Amino acid sequence: QVPLVESGGGSVQAGGSLRLSCTASGRTFSSYAMGWFRQAPGKEREFVAAINWSGGSTYYADSVKGRFTISRDNAKNTVYLQMNSLKPEDTAVYYCAAGSSWPPSYKYWGQGTQVTVSS
Repeated sequence: QVPLVESGGGSVQAGGSLRLSCTASGRTFSSYAMGWFRQAPGKEREFVAAINWSGGSTYYADSVKGRFTISRDNAKNTVYLQMNSLKPEDTAVYYCAAGSSWPPSYKYWGQGTQVTVSS
């Protein structure tokens, strides 16, 4: 098991920024690829961004490319999602996930953090 805890969500106006954090317990964080997903009300969960174990490879959903940046600090067992130029359609519960291989097969999920963007 890899317990994951997200933080950093909140309410912001369109055009604003937020940084989400996801901290993992245990000693194996650096061996996992990490991802961010989101789920808006009435919609299915969708992929947002992913990063490999070293941070050397990343990829993004087209909808967030150029606005969001995923990064990780293995010394702190934490992955980040910097979100800039936020839009109302970014409103969702954001989840982090950990997985093996690359592209990842996600095995572990956090509980989520709410992001609300008002116009």
